[in-house]
Parts: sequence; C-alpha cells; structure tokens
Amino acid sequence: MRQWRTIYLQRKCDLNQIVMKKISYIICICLLPQCLWAQDFVFSQFYESPLLRNPALAGIMQGNLRIVSAYRSQWSSVTVPYETQALSAEVRLPLNLTGDYLTTSLQLTKDVAGDSKLGRTQLLPAITFHKALSDAQGESANYLNFSVMGGLVQSSFDPTKMTFDDQFVGGSFNPGNITTAVFSRTSMTYGDLSAGLSFSSNNAGTIKYYAGIAGYHLVRSKVSFYKNDVAILKPRYVLNAGMNMQTGENDRFYVYGDLNMQGGNRQLMLGILYKFNIGQYENDDEEIGSKSVSFGASYRWGDALIPVGKIYFSKFFAGVSYDVNVSKLRSASQFRGGLEVSAGYITNLNILKVPNQICPGF
Repeated sequence: MRQWRTIYLQRKCDLNQIVMKKISYIICICLLPQCLWAQDFVFSQFYESPLLRNPALAGIMQGNLRIVSAYRSQWSSVTVPYETQALSAEVRLPLNLTGDYLTTSLQLTKDVAGDSKLGRTQLLPAITFHKALSDAQGESANYLNFSVMGGLVQSSFDPTKMTFDDQFVGGSFNPGNITTAVFSRTSMTYGDLSAGLSFSSNNAGTIKYYAGIAGYHLVRSKVSFYKNDVAILKPRYVLNAGMNMQTGENDRFYVYGDLNMQGGNRQLMLGILYKFNIGQYENDDEEIGSKSVSFGASYRWGDALIPVGKIYFSKFFAGVSYDVNVSKLRSASQFRGGLEVSAGYITNLNILKVPNQICPGF
C-alpha cells in the first residue's frame, strides 16, 4: 500500500511539474509581442548599419555605392543561439551642381530566436534627400539629410517545436497532439514606416561629424499571434551622433553614439575606433583604395563590452567583434555574449560622380 501511495504521489508531482512547465510556455508565447518586441535588435558594429540606426544616415559615406552584410550569433552559452543577419545597399545620386544628392537604399534583415524559431524578415527600401547648406566645391560641405524608409515585415514561429500539457496523455508523450487553438495565427505580415533627419559636416576631410534623430515603427502595426489580443508594435526613437578627425598623416580617430528609446526602455551604445593606414590611397577618396587596420571597442550600457577589429583592403572591408557580457546574466553566460562579423564593398562609380565636389561622406 505504501509503495502504491509513493508511486501515486511521484506521478502527481511529475504531472504538476509538466503542467506548470507547459503553462509557462503558453504564457511566454502569449506575451511574445509584449516582451520580445519590447526592443528592436541591434548590432554591436552598429555604425556599419546606418539604415537601422537612422535612415537619414544613408549616403553619408565615402564613394557613391556601398554594400554591407552582417551576421550575429548570441547567447549560445545560455540557450539556443539568437541569430541575426542583415544586408544593405546604398547608391548616392547627384541632383545638380550645387551639391544636392539623393540616396536610394535597401535594408534586408532576418533574425531567428529560440526553440520555437520565432523570426522576422524585413524588406525595407528607403530614400534620402541630402540638401547642401554650403558650396560643395568649397573647403567644406554641410548637409541637411531627410529620409523615409518603409516596407514589409514577415514574422512567424513554429509551434511544432514546442510542447504543451495536453500532449501528455495517460502519462505518455504524444507529439501529434499540439495545442494551436491558443493562437489565431503562427505567421503574420505587416507594414512598417520610419523617418529620420540628420545634419552632417565635412571640413575638407580634417574633421567630419553628424547628428541625427529618427523614429521607427511609426504606423503602430498589430503584432500579436494570440487571438482576441491587441498588441501594438511600439515606436522606437533614436538619437545619433558621430565624429572622426585626422590625428596624424596616416591615422584617424572615430567616435560613435546612439541612444535608443522604445516602450519605456532605454539603450545607450557608444563606440570608438582608431584607424591606421598601411598603404597609399589609389585615388582622392579616403576609404576607397586604402589599406588600413582599425581597432577599438563599443559599449552597450549595462549589457556588454565589445572589442572590435576592422580591416580595409582596396574597396573591400571586414570587421569582427565579440560581446563580453557584463549584465546580470553574466553568471549564467560566463561573460560570453555573442560573435558578430561584417563585410562590405564601397566604391565610387564615375558615372555617378560630380567632379570637384567635396564628398559628404563620413
């Protein structure tokens, strides 16, 4: 009798644990729009993704064509890695001889998180107008830049990768009995709209700086998978600033910063880079045709310290960084955050270049 009572209590305890675990899964999924969309993802090498920082920073570059890709994997030491990929392209077009420009851009991103493969794919074209505030053929160039970016976002998750309490029938696991009635859908597509404004200055290449402000998710789309629930994608506002200056005949010093604000959350990103040229320029453009190495660090306030390295070789560049986690999760993560790599191509197409104009680029 005592043996049967012990078996009964053990099974009851196991069942309670299973039920509580599955309920927690359901609660987590029901709150996905509120918690996982509380803040947008960011790259540690955030300065390589201008459209994700502020669409008005597109086209502020050396050359008139830039293509950049980035890949990020994080939290592999804690759970299933979160993976983020991005690809962007920018083409700057001259409008007139006074120095006005138009930049057409395209931003593509894809991120996947967790066992349920919760992911988003974004396709966001953008257009940026650069208004020259000074004579672009003089010693310096000042620009006011305005941009609009909008497109489609597709989001989904895989419920077959998750388990629920009604999959345990008669003490055995039944993978075919999956509760999906909780969800009105497992995928969605919605529109997104962003806009930005920035000011940039190029003092004959000696000192360059910019400052900007942008708003993302301005259409406030509904993003819930849960039936009878209305979750609105909260807007994100960001302040940007950056500067670089020549510190020697063959070196420059770069400083970057972003402050993101979304849904009551704040995130401050700071970065510095020191660049040293190891070869001669092939033309008059600072970045194009140069051979250089850069090293520095970024800091995501209260979250991660990020050493960064970058190399330029002719018109190609590549960067690598690693998040050293310093948040409250550092005990579980053992300070391991995530690896990020970036690569790109930048050039100056002669058919898009106006002679004798100072490049507005950073």
